[in-house]
Amino acid sequence: MIHEILPVGMLECNCSIFGDEQTRDALVVDPGDDIEAILGILQQHRLKVKAIVITHAHIDHIGGAAKLKAATGAPVYLNERDEELNRQMDMQAAWLGIEVPERTAVDVHLRDGDSITLGATNFEVLHTPGHTQGSISLWIPAEQKVIAGDTLFRDSIGRTDLPGGDGVQILASIRDKLLWLPPDALVFPGHGPSTTIGREKEFNYFLRGM
Repeated sequence: MIHEILPVGMLECNCSIFGDEQTRDALVVDPGDDIEAILGILQQHRLKVKAIVITHAHIDHIGGAAKLKAATGAPVYLNERDEELNRQMDMQAAWLGIEVPERTAVDVHLRDGDSITLGATNFEVLHTPGHTQGSISLWIPAEQKVIAGDTLFRDSIGRTDLPGGDGVQILASIRDKLLWLPPDALVFPGHGPSTTIGREKEFNYFLRGM
């Protein structure tokens, strides 16, 4: 499985590009910006985008989805509980002092327990609210990887002081949906370096006592 990580936009959101080496199908997670660079990686690997998956509807994760959808024709996947945030691109752009991006139409509403298939690989959807109400993570058993969005970071957790955030809820999501994963499972957060489930269990201050 091809897996390229590209930090995009002013907040350097980690956009993940997965490609199946047999079918040449691709799945792009969180194309927040820098769509030309994303398209360059897709072209380099001769990949065709099958799905655009958004872990949550903050502008730095979803801001480029409309452009990528227009360029590839691929459907956009998002949890329905983040549709309100998706409708608030103007407000979110004002927070950062940037131009308002085109708002993407959502084709598929992801739910907890859903599965997206790329070649022979399953991406299992985990609803992990707390950073936003519609936040999801993607668990990839065959790769022993989890795409955590802004729920879990190396040595930290997602902020909960923005609209839709809930500090108790995010800790429950991490405890109930992520910490049961294998200790050596690789965690790819929405920003910053990767980590493992075992490392965060041992060293993450916010998870003490879990």
